[in-house]
Amino acid sequence: MFSPSMDSARDVVGVVAAGTVLIPMRFVWPYGGRSVYLSGSFTRWSELLQMSPIEGCPSVFQVIHSLAPGYHQYKFFVDGEWRHDEHQPYISGEYGIVNTVLLATDPNFVPVLPPDIISGSNMDVDNEAFRRVVRLTDGTLSEVIPRISDLDVQTSRQRISAYLSTHTAYELLPESGKVVTLDVDLPVKQAFHILHEQGIPMAPLWDFCKGQFVGVLSVLDFILILRELGNHGSNLTEEELETHTISAWKEGKWTAFSRRFVHAGPYDKLKDIALKILQNGISTVPIIYSEDGSCPQLLHLASLSGILKCICRYFRNCSSSLPILQLPICAIPVGTWVPKIGESNHQSLAMLRPNASLASALNLLVQAQVSSIPIVDDSDSLLDIYSRSDITALAKDRAYTHINLDEMTVHQALQLGQDALNPYELRSQRCQMCLRTDSLHKVMERLANPGVRRLVIVEAGSKRVEGIISLTDIFKFFLC
Repeated sequence: MFSPSMDSARDVVGVVAAGTVLIPMRFVWPYGGRSVYLSGSFTRWSELLQMSPIEGCPSVFQVIHSLAPGYHQYKFFVDGEWRHDEHQPYISGEYGIVNTVLLATDPNFVPVLPPDIISGSNMDVDNEAFRRVVRLTDGTLSEVIPRISDLDVQTSRQRISAYLSTHTAYELLPESGKVVTLDVDLPVKQAFHILHEQGIPMAPLWDFCKGQFVGVLSVLDFILILRELGNHGSNLTEEELETHTISAWKEGKWTAFSRRFVHAGPYDKLKDIALKILQNGISTVPIIYSEDGSCPQLLHLASLSGILKCICRYFRNCSSSLPILQLPICAIPVGTWVPKIGESNHQSLAMLRPNASLASALNLLVQAQVSSIPIVDDSDSLLDIYSRSDITALAKDRAYTHINLDEMTVHQALQLGQDALNPYELRSQRCQMCLRTDSLHKVMERLANPGVRRLVIVEAGSKRVEGIISLTDIFKFFLC
């Protein structure tokens, strides 16, 4: 089971002395596999410790093992092969390539490490900035957070901005695809049925009389209509909703909620499109082509996800030019985080319990201007997530006509959504998680996947919510 080099390496660390205080250490293998094990000098290379996938992150395996203070070597046994993590410090010698970790109880301890220890970063950044040294101070286990210079941060931003300023919307156009457009004279009720059946959160609006696109219908409109129906002082009745057209909704007494139609052309720069999305608080921008101003053609619905995919694809083979991508997200001012005890002036993270009313969830989505809300238990561990796109499930079988928003709970609404879940959107895709130690590059790659608009940052094991990071957060960090 073990190679001869592993057997020979047993003498790297001696037997733990009686009375030694052991320190819990979490080992993570984030690169997938069917079966993943850990072994190291702390087991005298004679035992395999089974690692378990993290719920919601099936490609991330972890195990917690108590270590004595000192210098340790370890390696992963993945699908029958010995592997090391190239993104963690490692050493190459007579025993092969093994990862290393140093645990110290004295905060003033200066480690003396073998000179051939290599930082696992392949980003051509300063090795010392990424060396992982774990210290135990005041009984608390903490990890030194890697840092890079402000100049490197600014350089990374400039390079991404330069890329977006020199590439156009044409790069977003798929070879083939389908775009759903709604006529403004369509009844609102029927329009939301279409959104639900097609599994889409919004659709551009076409005005036949004007011969042009005039706006979009989104789930935000449905939220506002549901709140209006739930308002006893509202003049909008369920009967009116059957015949109420989209144009009547957009141009009627609810004009305070309407927005100007934001669109772009195929020659517009990706940076300008991303800024339009950020500045107008929208999720997509229709790409419309018209040669002489007539007969406009809808080519694509541009989103931050598609633009991020272009960025990841472009820099994938030249990541050394963006050292910031190697940093863990906890070391970067990006996302919304649960404030720590004693912190002030910190943006709060909106969360709800499963027994909260659906009305409170809808109000929070609108007032906090967020696209989703983590649903947590009494320990703030993640149970599910309620997003704007879940609202369209209420359009099925006219469910919105026989529910009370103040009486229906978020849990009940989610159950209704599961019953009506369309095959194009798996719930596992909606409730995506990551760890605070995940690199910015890894988070960007996952957010670039279709249907993933945000990642809930959770504590490994307990799934306690620590924050949330969205597509908007990534682009605000790079462009604003």
